[in-house]
Amino acid sequence: MRQQERLAGADFLRATACLLVLAHHFALRLDMRRIPDELGPTANILRFGNFGVAIFFVLSGFLLAHPFWRALDAGSDMPGLRHYTIRRLARIAPGFWFAATIGFALSLTLLALPLTPELVLRYVSGLLFMSQWHWRTFFPVEADGPLWSIPFEVTSYVLLPVCFLLLFRLPFLKQRPLLARFVWLCVITGVLLAHVLILTLFPLDDIERGWQYGLQGGAKEWMPRYNPIGFFAVFALGALAAGVEVMLPRRRSSWFDATALLALAVAAYRLVISPGGSAEGYGWLEIPYGFPVFPLAVATALVLLSHSQRLGGLLDNAPVRYIAKFSFGIYIWQEIILILIQRLDPGSFGVSSENVVTGWLLSCGLAAALILLVASLSYFLLEKPAIDFGNRLTSRQSNRATPFKV
Repeated sequence: MRQQERLAGADFLRATACLLVLAHHFALRLDMRRIPDELGPTANILRFGNFGVAIFFVLSGFLLAHPFWRALDAGSDMPGLRHYTIRRLARIAPGFWFAATIGFALSLTLLALPLTPELVLRYVSGLLFMSQWHWRTFFPVEADGPLWSIPFEVTSYVLLPVCFLLLFRLPFLKQRPLLARFVWLCVITGVLLAHVLILTLFPLDDIERGWQYGLQGGAKEWMPRYNPIGFFAVFALGALAAGVEVMLPRRRSSWFDATALLALAVAAYRLVISPGGSAEGYGWLEIPYGFPVFPLAVATALVLLSHSQRLGGLLDNAPVRYIAKFSFGIYIWQEIILILIQRLDPGSFGVSSENVVTGWLLSCGLAAALILLVASLSYFLLEKPAIDFGNRLTSRQSNRATPFKV
């Protein structure tokens, strides 16, 4: 069935996303005051690897929306949500819960934080995928900051079928692809209006606001601009791209290769010009990571690469597929490994090196190897068994909601 096919270019963008985020966290550990002036622009660009988070949201929306669009265009019933829910939980929850638990334990031991009710509340709200709704719980654990985005993405997982339910309740949209995509644009518009209302109605005061006050101060600095509704707008752009992709003819063309390169170039350009602005790359309506230019370019590239003659397959080469397979583990374990290295060797990442760049590169190489090792173990010992279990639970019945591999 077509729903089981791989979409060319998806693995490339998944690998790119996790490597960008990793580069971002590496760059945060580079002493910018000690590097040669000629390396300053490159180092500043690396700090904007946080744009990889936007790629993850666009890619997830793109992949998960396909079965809904196919069913709507075919005039069928909405895909069953039982399979959708089980497979999403199986893919995300075990790895996230385990990483959060290790991060919580390290917060109490390695970071020597006192066991307070607030620390427990953050951890529990994270386990329940509810930490995204308040700045106090925004970061579930101190020792693994990147986990903040997983509950944000879970919110998008919930809102996606809710929004499609509205489309399926309108009979005149079935088998009318163009009209259905227009209505989805209206959905995105509504989401953006909700984001603006959040910015207007829920401003935060300046008391202990800022990264100098730790992760909670940083969360207070980010919110309300960082909110699950605004991030769903990024996710929904990926879903819209899926709707466009399923409408295109199956034939491949070199024109798709050329235009895909252009879309990737636009995304890269938007990232490269970010230094000099805010560290979060706030775009239109103060949505982070170059919204809407960057996510739109990524979404366009996904559509075009999936219909390219050679470029999609070329980008999805064996090393890229290998990294993409472990991308979730790379994302959830990287900060723990980096903190461990810094605590065990305070002179790492060039801190005690005469040549700060050489020392930083050596530490980055060691960290990358360890992160890939831990991510591989996480995939084979935890994530894959959970995925296989979820597949077995849902294999007895026809699963129209099975997305492309995510």
